[in-house]
Amino acid sequence: MFEGKTLLITGGTGSFGNAVMNRFLETDIKEIRIFSRDEKKQDDMRKQYKNNKLKFYLGNVRDKESVKNAMHGVDYIFHAAALKQVPSCEFFPLEAVKTNVIGTENVLNAAIECGIEKVICLSTDKAAYPINAMGISKAMMEKVFVAKAQTVDQEKTLICGTRYGNVMASRGSVIPLFIEQIKSGDPLTVTDPNMTRFLMSLEEAVELVVFAFENAEAGDIMVQKAPASTIIDLAQAVKELFEADNEIKVIGTRHGEKLYETLLTREEHVVAEDLGGFYKVPADKRDLNYDKYFVEGDEQLSTEEEYNSHNTHRLNVELVKKRLLELEYVQEELKGWKA
Repeated sequence: MFEGKTLLITGGTGSFGNAVMNRFLETDIKEIRIFSRDEKKQDDMRKQYKNNKLKFYLGNVRDKESVKNAMHGVDYIFHAAALKQVPSCEFFPLEAVKTNVIGTENVLNAAIECGIEKVICLSTDKAAYPINAMGISKAMMEKVFVAKAQTVDQEKTLICGTRYGNVMASRGSVIPLFIEQIKSGDPLTVTDPNMTRFLMSLEEAVELVVFAFENAEAGDIMVQKAPASTIIDLAQAVKELFEADNEIKVIGTRHGEKLYETLLTREEHVVAEDLGGFYKVPADKRDLNYDKYFVEGDEQLSTEEEYNSHNTHRLNVELVKKRLLELEYVQEELKGWKA
């Protein structure tokens, strides 16, 4: 389906961008364009891969013209550019808005003007019932692309999105932090032992985007079902894999963190279509002239549960270890540690 096509990845130098690039680089895709604002990471990728299919575009999603400049001749876009760190977005919320909300609007408007066939926008579980600036900005990003998807010519440009949980060993995530703490002999810092998080690999995150590409309709949000674990079990699993005796230290919940994350709100669960390993949340296609908005309710909302990291399949320490051992990053770190 990507044969002879050109794919643009915004935020392409990040963990997800690298994973997507690896997924498609050896296929018959014509070209992969990496769009980001970090020239150092672009140069690192250029030197590492030395592949003529890879093209690099320097720019910022906050600047519509720089985005549009990278879109000529593009067939599909995976929009992954975002500010993702919860604490930094808490202290600089307007920066999160500029990148995550206005940046998405810029990407979509440029894509529509350039006649891009499909745009997949990447969101996060923190956008469901958000309590922090990062999640709120991502929730607004979802509202932007869902609304935009309904107002464009869907025959020319189809806009949809994905929402996924924590990606294991991605840049800035807790697994690399635990490993660094083990290496330096420091305590493993756990915020709240009862805190739960979904556990997904980068490969699973990429497959979710590909699944959305193949199956989503305009305005849909595609969600992949995922297991979860407590943070204390995750820390213990990393400790046991590295045969370390570092102390586990509880430091308390950080700025803007939730006890558990939600992939589907109760309101979404009511309308979501269960596709086996995935959920499909269709866009609400009603306009403001509908009675339900004013006078009617939905009894099912009173009984439906949300889908969150507390009520999904819970992994114990042994199962978490098994998941960790599947990660290339952990495999490499273990080799270096035991050497």
